[in-house]
Amino acid sequence: MKRYYIGLLSLLLASALPAQNTVKMSAVKSNDFGVAYNLPKTTIVIKADATKTTRKAGEFYEYAERYLNISNPITQNETIYTINALTATTGAVPDKDKSYLVEFKSGTTAPFVTLTKDGLICAINADAQFSPVEGAANTVTEETVKALPNPNSFLSEETLRAGSKSRQAEMVSKQIFLLRETRNNILTGEADNMPPDGNAYKLVMERLDSQEKALTSMFAGSETVESLSKTYTIVPTTKDINNQIVFRFSKKLGFVDSENMAGAPVTLTLINKEPAGEPPVLSPKEQKAWDDKFAKGIIYNIPAKASMKVEFDNKAWVNKEVDVVQYGKQEVLIPKMFENNKQPVKVIFFPEMGAIKQIIQ
Repeated sequence: MKRYYIGLLSLLLASALPAQNTVKMSAVKSNDFGVAYNLPKTTIVIKADATKTTRKAGEFYEYAERYLNISNPITQNETIYTINALTATTGAVPDKDKSYLVEFKSGTTAPFVTLTKDGLICAINADAQFSPVEGAANTVTEETVKALPNPNSFLSEETLRAGSKSRQAEMVSKQIFLLRETRNNILTGEADNMPPDGNAYKLVMERLDSQEKALTSMFAGSETVESLSKTYTIVPTTKDINNQIVFRFSKKLGFVDSENMAGAPVTLTLINKEPAGEPPVLSPKEQKAWDDKFAKGIIYNIPAKASMKVEFDNKAWVNKEVDVVQYGKQEVLIPKMFENNKQPVKVIFFPEMGAIKQIIQ
């Protein structure tokens, strides 16, 4: 097998179908019985789930207890951000410095390689599926929250022209009690004009509820809660990561970048649990044998174990062991394994690591 550094993207895009996660590449005469592939490097995908709580004081909050018996109304406007969950998973991206060519002997029976769309190796002489970890740096999703209607749209001209704020509050409170009475009369069937059918009943009750909530918010205030989600992707090097600030989070501002001191840091620690130490010094003969081995075989990764920790606000939200390609090493399958025409050898890989999952003979 020969080793090459080549661009795979155009080759794969021309061969892959949009709905597929993998593509089968055959080793045939037209491509010199060779299929190019990439090995991956590990990414750390950190996802933060948070909520944004917006609290608004009502126009008549100081009259809430007097007219509606509401003892704890919202008295000031504020926005509060809270982190609810922090998770971390490993993903993979192609390592552009590790592009190779699987070269089969011309007489091998129907050899093929299964690749991901990005060129990561999935299998040799076997079909395989790949479910990539979704994640991109600094991506935010926000859940849309339906706001209450403007309560002023339900006020009468008499209420709007009332001489004092206290008088306005009293009139609005009476309107709220009237809405409640109307709803109760419909529920008990005592209303003078009952809705003619089920759909009309549902529509009338929804409108009564909407008006009551909007008007009550003028006393109690309103609170909306939005769900936020943000994803960060970190690509480790071969070195350990010690308390790297991925981003910061502020109770008043939400997600902020790692240099904004207004937020508390969310940190990542990734420690190699299997450090290999310094590579041995090889003689010229040993070095040549090593180079020949990697020039002719099928290269794959052997990841190393690492401890991963994600911390925020004096709490470890993630603390687990993961496999990291960058901390590991590479090995080679000899080409002779695939020269049996009667029973071709099948090799299944972990695409996200470029490591061997199973060899079927």
